[in-house]
Amino acid sequence: MRPIRAVAVVAVAALLGLLVWDVAHQQSKGIAAKVDRGQSVAAPALDLPRLGGGPNFDLASHRGKVVVVNFWASWCYPACYEEAPVLEQNWRGYRERGVVVMGVDIQDKRDAAQKFVEDFGLTFPIAQDLKGTVSVDYGVYGVPETFFVDRQGRIRVKHVGAVTDDVFKATVDRLLAETPAR
Repeated sequence: MRPIRAVAVVAVAALLGLLVWDVAHQQSKGIAAKVDRGQSVAAPALDLPRLGGGPNFDLASHRGKVVVVNFWASWCYPACYEEAPVLEQNWRGYRERGVVVMGVDIQDKRDAAQKFVEDFGLTFPIAQDLKGTVSVDYGVYGVPETFFVDRQGRIRVKHVGAVTDDVFKATVDRLLAETPAR
């Protein structure tokens, strides 16, 4: 009889955990669904420690700029490996035009992430979402996923999979062409 009781307790605990997880993720589900339908939605707060040290990267401090937030991991092969050079090239090409590229490393080890950054010569800001809260807030289901944030701080486009040069340029050029709100 005891093994049955233990299984029942584990089952109830698992169901309770799933219920709590579902309730906690309702906001992120709403964000992802709205963006997937082409609606804009306010970007959740993003204030994370940089991978190499230094001041935290705070999305709010970049209001007025187009921000490309890319969620990635060093173990994400081949997609993250394909898009890393694209992100770096476009960061270098667009940063003088008011565009910020921000990398958010998730579910990764610091050493592996640092090696990835060094191997690709990435110079745009990189942070680690050590607790996973930011990726949950954004509704990230896997990597890579990229969110294009307009000058008003609204997510306008969510791209799942490796970002190509064409996707990056078309999306960023469109957001830069919009008249900033006053």
